[in-house]
Amino acid sequence: MPSSDLQVDLTNCDREPIHMLGAVQPIGFLFAVTTDWIVARASENISDFIGCRATDMIGHPLAEFLPSRALHDLRNRVSLLRGADSIERLFACELIKDRFFDVAVHISGAYIVVEAEAGNEPPKDITGTVRTMMARLDQTPDFTSFYREGARQVRALLGYDRVMVYKFDTDGSGEVVGEACKSGIGSFKGLHYPASDIPQQARALYRRNLLRIIADVGAVPVRITPELDEFGRPMDLSLSMLRSVSPIHIEYLKNMGVGASLSISIIVDDELWGLFACHHYSRMVPNFQMRSVSELFAQMFAMRLESRERRAIVEYERRARDISDQLLGAVASDETLLKDPDWLADILTNTIPADGVGVWINGSYAFSGITPSTEAFRQIVRALNGTAAGKVFATDQITSLISAIDSNGVAGLLAIPISRSPRDYVVLFRSEMVRSVRWAGDPHKPAVYGPNGPRLTPRESFAEWKELVEGRSKPFTSSEMRVAETLRATLIEVVLRLADEAAAERHQASARQELLIAELNHRVRNILGVIRGLIRQSQPDDEAVAKFVQLVDGRIHALARAHNQITDDHWGPAPLQALVDAESAAISAGADRIGGGGPPVLLNPQAYSAMALVVHELVTNSTKYGSLTTNGRVEMTWHRNGARDLVVAWREYGGPPVRPPQRKGFGTTIIERSVPYDLGGSAEARYSETGFEADFIIPARHVSEAKSFAGKAIKFARPAPGHPVEPPPKFLANRSVLLVEDSLIISLDAEDILTRLGADTVITHATTQGALDYLESETPSLAVLDINLGDRTSFPVADRLQELGVPFIFASGYGEQASLPMEHRARQVLQKPYTIENIARALVELLESSD
Repeated sequence: MPSSDLQVDLTNCDREPIHMLGAVQPIGFLFAVTTDWIVARASENISDFIGCRATDMIGHPLAEFLPSRALHDLRNRVSLLRGADSIERLFACELIKDRFFDVAVHISGAYIVVEAEAGNEPPKDITGTVRTMMARLDQTPDFTSFYREGARQVRALLGYDRVMVYKFDTDGSGEVVGEACKSGIGSFKGLHYPASDIPQQARALYRRNLLRIIADVGAVPVRITPELDEFGRPMDLSLSMLRSVSPIHIEYLKNMGVGASLSISIIVDDELWGLFACHHYSRMVPNFQMRSVSELFAQMFAMRLESRERRAIVEYERRARDISDQLLGAVASDETLLKDPDWLADILTNTIPADGVGVWINGSYAFSGITPSTEAFRQIVRALNGTAAGKVFATDQITSLISAIDSNGVAGLLAIPISRSPRDYVVLFRSEMVRSVRWAGDPHKPAVYGPNGPRLTPRESFAEWKELVEGRSKPFTSSEMRVAETLRATLIEVVLRLADEAAAERHQASARQELLIAELNHRVRNILGVIRGLIRQSQPDDEAVAKFVQLVDGRIHALARAHNQITDDHWGPAPLQALVDAESAAISAGADRIGGGGPPVLLNPQAYSAMALVVHELVTNSTKYGSLTTNGRVEMTWHRNGARDLVVAWREYGGPPVRPPQRKGFGTTIIERSVPYDLGGSAEARYSETGFEADFIIPARHVSEAKSFAGKAIKFARPAPGHPVEPPPKFLANRSVLLVEDSLIISLDAEDILTRLGADTVITHATTQGALDYLESETPSLAVLDINLGDRTSFPVADRLQELGVPFIFASGYGEQASLPMEHRARQVLQKPYTIENIARALVELLESSD
């Protein structure tokens, strides 16, 4: 009986050295060699597999026990190891004559560790298997069916009695969100498991080693000899596939009636999102190849999951921005709306779900919906004044902010500051959400001593146990917090506008004139930047000047025609049919063989410019290599799909045989990347035997309907001359640069300039969210941020770079007239278009000021 004063709590499990148990499971064997391939350690069962005792192998060269071919293969695998947690696999390796094994190799400290299981099957078509699994997964319409299908695919592959998709919550607990199991064994779907069921060090191993198998909970572990190295340390088996199992975990599985298990980590955004948890009620050993396939599937599953989650977030935030724009427009025309809590509640809760809204401006307040009492609201405002100035604050438990409060059933709040001094707020309130959580056993069961010493005994009861959760609201998500920051900027703009209304009226005429001039300059400079980018990116390999000039001239004219078309309507939408007609008329022969069409639709200026280049390249390629070189024909058709996106199809018929190009030129890059990069849509090119085909999807936000339109006269613009210069010294050597720029052509031009200035790596992103996602895992040496990114700005990226201490500059066609927020007012603004001179000058000043 242990001493009664020995501390036993949940941290005992967290401190258990589960990666240094000094033993392996008996389904295979292990040996470790030094860097000169001398055997240093081996599992005691190695003689059962290759006929040599562990004690006889220690201290001898591995070449004395394995054939030269096997040793050669192992050395090659070791040479492929990259990174601290890298594992290489080798299937059907003949370690001894006429006996084949599946092998895994990794590095542990100073040792090369080799693990092997018997495996006679030749390597299978892994890519074909995973492709089929992913095809089924991609057909699922929602997250629930996505999780269920993932579990079904893993169970079909490995054959376990039960496969669960287990998702971690922010507090470390987990929930079974998807399941596939054989009939008659009940369901665990919807059950929650406390955070203590998976200790911290186990979670760390799940991030490093994605697949963990327990073949038989009743198996006797096989010791590794010698147990300790010359420094008295056991072997680190963190990356081992055969690592033996903690006695605590064995008890846990036995209490659940599980005979074998397997887990595969699901890593999303470099965090442990959850697991594929597989249970079998008897001994179970899927072969090593199938386990490797399941690991690859889990990685693909995680990528698809991350993509779906981001799409959902992007769509939500886009809708929220639209509502924010409506709010700004409404208050601009009627300033009294800001003091109307019912109107504010209606528009804000359509963006961020809430049950009530409180407004506090200059000591006055107003309520709508479910809110705390007046005195409680005063206490909340005083407590909020103690939080970070100018920051959105949220909690799902008001008592964490104020211990004693008359909440009137309100449990959560999100406070949006709308001024700095005095502190004014719009506060969204959420009601208490009393909910029943289904746990797999009582998560609060007291700790008791178990058969494995002074540690926690795993929970013995896994019967469903329900717990009422009180005093909390539904938590505010990170997406809702980001939307709240957008609303904060909008509301502050409204407040400042009202406060400065008199001054704004006095300066309205001059400000409008300056804005129009700046806008004109901005447009002209961007076009010049595009022209320069086209010239830089279109240099031919054969240096044939005449062809080069002709190629660039065609692209410049395509942009000029598009620009004239959209400026005729004061930078408004233009008809797609007019673009097709203009490009058809621009070719000397074959225009009458370009047919097709579709409903009358208009493209906004951004989409129109992008499609002008795409259609130009399609027509040019067809006249050089495709159907228009012969008597063939081309059809370009379009229609709106169910999501109101514009689907454009290009089809060529009757031309010469089509073959994929040996290399991709700039024209192919425009066809395949312009629509995805500039418009957020998709593009697919196919080199079919019957003729070249391409499909494009332009998101609905870039498209509008037109009852009718007539083709307009096409005007041609003349390109401005370039200014060739010698590049300055490569002062950006050994530096990485983040470039945030929403135009593909301009970004390619700037990327080339930065590379010429010596930058080792240039990372480009077209959106604020893409840049923020990159900064979650990487830190560049410096950054160049285009201010205006379509309907958003790069200021959130600037805030994050400032937090990270990364030097950066802004870029804009408005130059020094660009409007910057107060916290970035002193930042340098690079005047567009980009040139090697102005970029070099700006970055030299930036680096000198940051040293």
